[in-house]
Amino acid sequence: MIWLILLSCALLVFASRYLFLEPRLPVRLGRRSQQLLSYSAPAVLSAIAAPLIFIKEQSIDLHWHNPYLACGLLVAVLARLGANALIAIAAGMGLFLIWPF
Repeated sequence: MIWLILLSCALLVFASRYLFLEPRLPVRLGRRSQQLLSYSAPAVLSAIAAPLIFIKEQSIDLHWHNPYLACGLLVAVLARLGANALIAIAAGMGLFLIWPF
């Protein structure tokens, strides 16, 4: 049963990607759909990063001694100010490396 679920999930993911990536197929998204999908990557990354940044030992950690929070705020501010994404991430990683644990 588990193999059936895994294979059906793999087939579903492959088919959904193949429909939009194969240039010979006549499936095209509208302008509005493309605009809405442009928000999917930031939403997924936020959903992945938020628990890593804010939760420590099964509780919310919003103190300034939390290195994940400080580095995340630095990256968010630099990204908001319009800095290059690579520079913002490098600055966050640099702060994390020199953070006094």
